[in-house]
Amino acid sequence: MDANDDSGVDRRCTHTADVDRSDSGYRGWLKDAVRKVQADANRSADTHLLRFPLPESWGIDLYLKDESTHPTGSLKHRLARSLFLYGLCNGWIRPGKPVIEASSGSTAVSEAYFAELIGVPFVAVIPRGTAHEKQRLIEFHGGRCHLVDDPRTVYEVSARLAAETGGHYMDQFTYAERATDWRGNNNIAESMFQQLGRERYPDPAWIVATAGTGGTSATIARYVHYMQRDTRICVADPENSCFFDGWVSGDKSVSCDRGSRIEGIGRPRMEPSFVPGAIDRMMKVPDAASVAAVRALDAAIGRKAGGSTGTGLWSAFKIIAEMVADGRTGSVVTLICDPGDRYLDKYYSDAWLAEQGLDIAPYAAAVNAFLADGSWPD
Repeated sequence: MDANDDSGVDRRCTHTADVDRSDSGYRGWLKDAVRKVQADANRSADTHLLRFPLPESWGIDLYLKDESTHPTGSLKHRLARSLFLYGLCNGWIRPGKPVIEASSGSTAVSEAYFAELIGVPFVAVIPRGTAHEKQRLIEFHGGRCHLVDDPRTVYEVSARLAAETGGHYMDQFTYAERATDWRGNNNIAESMFQQLGRERYPDPAWIVATAGTGGTSATIARYVHYMQRDTRICVADPENSCFFDGWVSGDKSVSCDRGSRIEGIGRPRMEPSFVPGAIDRMMKVPDAASVAAVRALDAAIGRKAGGSTGTGLWSAFKIIAEMVADGRTGSVVTLICDPGDRYLDKYYSDAWLAEQGLDIAPYAAAVNAFLADGSWPD
């Protein structure tokens, strides 16, 4: 039959296309999975805001937001929850299909927990040198570790495994900054400011974060700007990481030829989730200084934490020393990112320090001098 008959009606325009990909079984599974992830947040109390002891005469308060008290023991629990909700609601995470992540450990631990919660397989693509305790925790939560020798290959290996299995590559380094609601909804920044509400300096002069994906600093900085706070944001970056160089130069293509010794932060490329324009200041922190600072934390308040906590704490000490020198008062906040018991064979091991060629003695002396009189080495 001709497309046009003698009625003058174009028959090519009278039919419609209708493709329905909805599936009642999948939609039921999706609703239940989202409910389970949201229920985890509802069951969890907020994390503590701890005070680090400083001389009263300084008129300065230092706080540490203790993210190690989450169910999976790290700051990455918040991120993993957001990433799972984002992936589920976008239709990317499907029943029976694996979730795959490139990680240096803590994100993978938290994502393994949520994958087990909703009943999907999980594979963590991690550098071979990742702390053994983190690998154990990934497997404890039902995940599988896929080890790579070169940390720079975690991205491509994760994408390849997802393609081969029909699974979903979560890609925290791309989606961390957009999966979290930075305007509020109980994010880490909103929690900080609520807890500071009855302190003598409720609006901190500085919040110091570190960068793995860059998502935490993006969330905090955006929230501060959105709520019209005067707080400044500093990001502390370890050795063998590109965030500092990319921020200073404005070149997002910078790269490093090796991975960071401070697990959880520091990346061999400037990750897409890092938002440099929202940040006020960056510091480059030697790895030995990070270790010295985290050991000082243990001595001061009896809490062992991971090396990334030490990176942020060192920068917080430096900022406070500047405030003391200028006669300024106020508060500074940084983070306890994860617990130190994951790193007893690293940052708390003198043998590991010797193997890495790290001498923390000068940095420990600098911390002790700072805590005594507020001075800072030139």
